[in-house]
Amino acid sequence: MKKLDVVVIGGGLLGCFAARNLCRKKLHIALLEAREDVCTGISRANTAIVYPGYDHKPGTLKAEMTVRANARFDALCRELDIPFSRCGSLMVSFGEKADAVLQKKVENGLSLGVPGLRLLSGKEARQLEPSLAEGVSSALFAPTAGTVNPWELGIAACENAAANGAELCLNTRVLGICRTAEGYRVETDREVFCCRAVVNCAGLSADKVQHLVYPTPVRIVPDAADYLILDKAAANKPTHIVQYEPEDGGKGFNAVPTVEGSLLLGPSERENETDFAVSAAGLSFVRELAEHVLPGLDLRDTIRSFAAVRPNPQRTDGSSISSFVIEHPAPAFWSLIGIKTPGLTCADELGRYVADRLAAELGAEENPAFDPHRAAIRRARDLSLSARAALVRENASYGDILCPCEDVTKAEVLEAIRRGAVSVDGVKRRVGIGMGHCQGSRCGRAVMELLAKELGVPVGAVRKDGPGSEILEGGYGKN
Repeated sequence: MKKLDVVVIGGGLLGCFAARNLCRKKLHIALLEAREDVCTGISRANTAIVYPGYDHKPGTLKAEMTVRANARFDALCRELDIPFSRCGSLMVSFGEKADAVLQKKVENGLSLGVPGLRLLSGKEARQLEPSLAEGVSSALFAPTAGTVNPWELGIAACENAAANGAELCLNTRVLGICRTAEGYRVETDREVFCCRAVVNCAGLSADKVQHLVYPTPVRIVPDAADYLILDKAAANKPTHIVQYEPEDGGKGFNAVPTVEGSLLLGPSERENETDFAVSAAGLSFVRELAEHVLPGLDLRDTIRSFAAVRPNPQRTDGSSISSFVIEHPAPAFWSLIGIKTPGLTCADELGRYVADRLAAELGAEENPAFDPHRAAIRRARDLSLSARAALVRENASYGDILCPCEDVTKAEVLEAIRRGAVSVDGVKRRVGIGMGHCQGSRCGRAVMELLAKELGVPVGAVRKDGPGSEILEGGYGKN
């Protein structure tokens, strides 16, 4: 039995940032994650947009947080030593009805204090982004929009939390939670945690976790989505995030120039689906919209397609949810149960929100020793030739390039394993190996062999891929 102040359940973006912000207080914290690594669920398949905040209902927590989070994002990424591109966004329309929608979005955004919003004519939009189709009639320009690598952000937050004293408990499934005189007893398949407080950040299973101890009027309905990734070398890629407001009010579309240099297209929307396999119909939808909005793209430059499962929180009484739903059904139990887009943008703000309120409940003081800075894995490709040569003299493994597409060295892979990667997917999420044109066909075997050697297991025992439907069957409340 382990005694703690706070147990955070779920090691996705929300859980990692909740743990990091709780470390700002004098509290003993554990972060429980059912899988072998953090950021393997919702966080690993994300549209990667840092939203400016013009789309939300005034007066809601979501609207307030998004504008504030966007403004703080540069500083956050500097603290965590990860790349962030404030490339701006263009939401485009192709007719009078959609033009009117964009006008309302501008007015709403300005009322919320979103800086720099402008409604452009089609001609002005094409001057700013020549890759746009000739038929674009107007565009909402938001210069503060940006893009970040979602799993790199979450992993960095987790590493910073661990460096500040948080305990990371992987492969630890929650089976039961009960109220005690001192707080809560959290039973897992590994050990029992007795704590003063619980923070539920279980993502797709957040409703199931809360139901273990308290009822909730919110249920999580998983929706699937499909994406395409175009090669770095693809021609006519936009330099801004391009979004599409359909004339008929149907499904939208995003084209996102990633911080790695590739182009992310999508998502499709498949309601009430939990399949991580891509859908032919979903990919066809993405291709059709890409050709409509950005006709100069050559979709033969696609290097990968993938599917995601995302949470769609709904109230059981049928009423709509226009903001984040953060429940506090009992003392020292906080549940981030109704969080969807822009959860990535607001992950740190949501972590601060819960940490501040929970610390007040527990009477926890500020932690003067908290260090918000985390150093990224040293990347040889970011150095000058002379600095790189000096690094190779210091550590010969930096001269062994395992991934020619992304210029990733053996030293970087070894450091990723040292920091917690136990699968090929885990190494990829830390150093980007296998994300280039060949999608790991040249480097995958070398990564598996290094993992096997460092973990002391046969090559055949090394996990290759990311999660499947077992995330949704997470075992919460089961023996």
